[in-house]
Formats: sequence, structure tokens, C-alpha cells
Amino acid sequence: MLAAVGQSKDIEAFEALFRHYGPRVRAYMAKLARDNQAAEELMQETMLAVWNKAHQFDPARGSVSSWIFTIARNLRTDAYRKEKRPTFDPTDPAFVPDDVPPADVEFEGRQQADRLHRAMEMLPSEQLELLKLAFFNEASHSTIAAKLGLPMGTVKSRIRLAFAKLRAALEDHT
Repeated sequence: MLAAVGQSKDIEAFEALFRHYGPRVRAYMAKLARDNQAAEELMQETMLAVWNKAHQFDPARGSVSSWIFTIARNLRTDAYRKEKRPTFDPTDPAFVPDDVPPADVEFEGRQQADRLHRAMEMLPSEQLELLKLAFFNEASHSTIAAKLGLPMGTVKSRIRLAFAKLRAALEDHT
């Protein structure tokens, strides 16, 4: 029967399938959903999918019954997931943008960033390069050492010296 539906969209064969499997699928869905209206809708969706996908059925992979009930189970799973998906609440605090910081706080932040940039410009180029690699490129000390052909101790000491110089320069301005 299913082969006739798949090959030539035989309506009589589909009606026979529907009469045989429709009530069984509805009962299966009612057992899973515990809602007769949902079970009826899922049964109809299942049988519609059977009509549309009948040409995909491969008897070598399983029985008609298994194929139809797999479609039914998958549709029920999809419906369950849609049902349990949280609804979007635009007033949820996670979706409300933070308040714009006051102008004085934003101005102070820009001043601190400018001081940091000026202090970084005062660093020797080898120290600045290591800081950029370590903090802007997020490279590990061992990666930096390998990339630049430097001993690990040299990389660590140059970064430590750069921090000390930055700390001293920034403390002078506070």
C-alpha cells in the first residue's frame, strides 16, 4: 500500500493506510500528549507526512508500521519542544539595556584610557610588543617565546617590567 502511495500518489491506497494507521497513531499520541485535541492534530500531521514522504520509505530499513510511528514520534518530539520553549519577554531584565553611564563616569573612563595609551607609548618597543601579544592577541607566554625566539624567562621579565612601568606611570596621574 505504502509503495503505491509513494510511486503514484494512489488515493485509495492512502485511504486504506489512513483507516488502518490513523486510529493507532491517534491512540499513541493521546498516550504521549494526554490531550485528545493535540493527539488528533499530531495524527493528522503524521498522516500528511506519510502522504508527502511515502516515496522515501525503504522496506529494507524496516516495516511500514515502524516507519510511520517514527514519523509520529518525531512530530510529537518537535511539538513538545515548541511547547516547552520559553516565550520571549521583552521586559525581562536580561533584555533591557543597561542605563547609560553618567557623563562624568564616561569622561573619567576615557581619561583613564587615554592615560593608559600614553603610558604604553612610553614603553620600550620590545616590552610593548610582548604586552600586545599577551593581552590583545591572548597568546600564552610559551607561544610568545616560541614566536619571537626568546627564552621564557625573558618574556616573563619583560612583561613584568612593562607592568611595573605602566603602574608607576598611572599612579603618577592619580
